[in-house]
Amino acid sequence: MAKTIMIVDDSASLRQVVGISLRSAGYDVLEGSDGADALKKLTGQKVHLIISDVNMPNMDGISLVKEIKKLPAYKFTPVVMLTTESAAGKKAEGQAAGAKAWMLKPFNPPQLLAVVQKLVLP
Repeated sequence: MAKTIMIVDDSASLRQVVGISLRSAGYDVLEGSDGADALKKLTGQKVHLIISDVNMPNMDGISLVKEIKKLPAYKFTPVVMLTTESAAGKKAEGQAAGAKAWMLKPFNPPQLLAVVQKLVLP
C-alpha cells in the first residue's frame, strides 16, 4: 500500500510540483492550502509524512507543527518544512516545535525525495 504524504502550502503551483514529484515516486498525496486547512483534513487517517511551508495565511507552518504534535494520531508524524525562510531563528523555532527537517525553496525534486525516503514513517 502506498504511503500518504500531506503537502501544506498556500501556493497551488508549489503543491502541484511537489505532488507530481511524490506521486511519480509512488506516494499518495493529500493537500492543505494552509495550516488551518491541513488540520481540518487530518481526520485520523494514516499520514506518513507532512511537508509544510512556513509562511502561510490563517495558520503558519510552525503553528501547524505545534498543533499536529498535540494530536495523538499524528504526534509522531515527521514534518519537513519546505520554505523560503532561511533565518537561523526560524529554523530553531521550527525544530523546537517538532519539525524534523528544513528545506529551502526552490527545491530540487531528487533532493526532496531523498529527504522524504529518509523520514517517511514505516
